[in-house]
Amino acid sequence: MLPNKLNLTSKRDIDDAEAELLFELYKHVFKQPLKNLTFQNIIRWHQQWLGSLYDWAGELRSVNLSKNGFQFAATAQLSRLSKQFELDFLKSFAQLPEMPRDQLVRFLAGSHVELVLIHPFRDGNGRLSRLLLDVMAVEAGGAPLDYGVWVENKEFYFKAIQAGAGGDSMSST
Repeated sequence: MLPNKLNLTSKRDIDDAEAELLFELYKHVFKQPLKNLTFQNIIRWHQQWLGSLYDWAGELRSVNLSKNGFQFAATAQLSRLSKQFELDFLKSFAQLPEMPRDQLVRFLAGSHVELVLIHPFRDGNGRLSRLLLDVMAVEAGGAPLDYGVWVENKEFYFKAIQAGAGGDSMSST
């Protein structure tokens, strides 16, 4: 259990607080249209979302992390990888409405996989990367995405992310 500013001690209470704050962040983000997108937006979203709960919200993590034996990007690489992520994905934000559907799907899958693999924050990376996908999908003229299949098939989702680490971000489609 991560220490928190509200002194919540049960996982359920923390999960509920994070979910309520994420809902508020979604409302805030979609209320203001974006003209461009930078990695600073993602850092700001993380701070806005979890800042009332955790001291480290909005800061790149300072510890190496792994999940189910899978190692995320090393902390020494986070600054470089976040800059590369901005160049590879965020700088194309304004072009999303013009992308053909198949290119857009590959672009969204690639950006999600890459952000999850970078795993820039101590916690909340998956949820924040889904917010980013939703922002991109809406910018492209669609609606926020349905993540029900991911939630119902977490093991498959994790395997798809690992496949993306090998350069195959479309293995699950």
